[in-house]
Amino acid sequence: MQYFTVEAGDPQEAIAKMRRQYGEEARILTHKNVRRGGLFGFFAREAVEITGYVPDVRKNPPPQASAEVEEAKKRILETAKREQSLQQILKEIRTLKDNIAAGSPAQKHPGPARIEELLVTNDFDEQFRRNVHERIRKSFSVAELDNLPLLMSSVLEWIGQGIRIHSPFNGLPDQGRKIYIIVGPTGVGKTTSIAKLAAIYGIGNAKVPARKVQILTIDNYRIAARRQIETYAEIMRVPVAFAESASEFRKALALASDKELVLVDTIGKSPRDLARLAEMKDILDTAGSESEINLAISATTKASDVEDILQQFEPFKYKAVILTKLDETQKVGNIISVLSRREKPLSFIADGQGVPQDIEEASVLRLLMSLDGFRINREGLEEKFGPQQKIAEKFWK
Repeated sequence: MQYFTVEAGDPQEAIAKMRRQYGEEARILTHKNVRRGGLFGFFAREAVEITGYVPDVRKNPPPQASAEVEEAKKRILETAKREQSLQQILKEIRTLKDNIAAGSPAQKHPGPARIEELLVTNDFDEQFRRNVHERIRKSFSVAELDNLPLLMSSVLEWIGQGIRIHSPFNGLPDQGRKIYIIVGPTGVGKTTSIAKLAAIYGIGNAKVPARKVQILTIDNYRIAARRQIETYAEIMRVPVAFAESASEFRKALALASDKELVLVDTIGKSPRDLARLAEMKDILDTAGSESEINLAISATTKASDVEDILQQFEPFKYKAVILTKLDETQKVGNIISVLSRREKPLSFIADGQGVPQDIEEASVLRLLMSLDGFRINREGLEEKFGPQQKIAEKFWK
């Protein structure tokens, strides 16, 4: 009995090679795909390897020879079984990792399933959750998925990395006059936010001198809003002016040329009222390069509506977003999902009606601390993303 191994580029070529070398009597025991050549695992070529034997043509082979044949055959079959088992194990591992990343909650490993539950609880949208699970799949081994604290810590850090921060008033008053305009839908708290900022920067204290602040509003359609801003301005002893057209707005800005900070309150518009949005944009365009526009959005807005608002106000070229009414919800995943995806930064966070204390400079830490159910290491997050401090605390203790 003669045993052999033949290797070729494909099964047909391997069989033909076997026939040429060992004749028509040759028999196949096993065949498998192999990789040959290459460098450090790269550039290897695919090949087919066949093992087989040529039977002894003698009718009465010696008993010893028959025993050797059977032993050799047994060894070859056992080797083939081990290789098949290894391939099956590798296939099952790949299936497990795919189920972890993309399967239903019932199919997922308990670690990623818990992360999914937390993301849903905090209102992160489906696309954001899908991105997180894809990153988990690529970043963690199957064994590491049992370490839930490590998963939570990593996911929190990934969420924080997607939050962008913008500080519009850094450098006041060294940078000259600043015209700060807030736009946004009706009822999101634009007027209250203007009053808070006017109080903080217009009053000052023993350590921080008051800035020369003026309030300018083009919201003349709502009598209650006009009276509200006039009341705030009188209490804070900050001048206030009103404009209804581009020419009046330009004149009001010219009269405020000696001010360091002009805070502009605008008309609350539905993002679908395109005609009036265009009219308001024409007025605000007269502010020129000294101005910066921020878009106010309520934290209670669902993710799909946040997408619409960001898109409809895009012509205003707003530089950042003010997040208002954070005190009215415990879920911020909706806001984080959309702002992270669209790479829009946050400037301020407002969490109540108190003037001026219920507003703070936006911080990654504040949003991460607002997430429900995560085990949060505040000191570790502060080291990565910086502290949280309300603006008013810089002025009053």
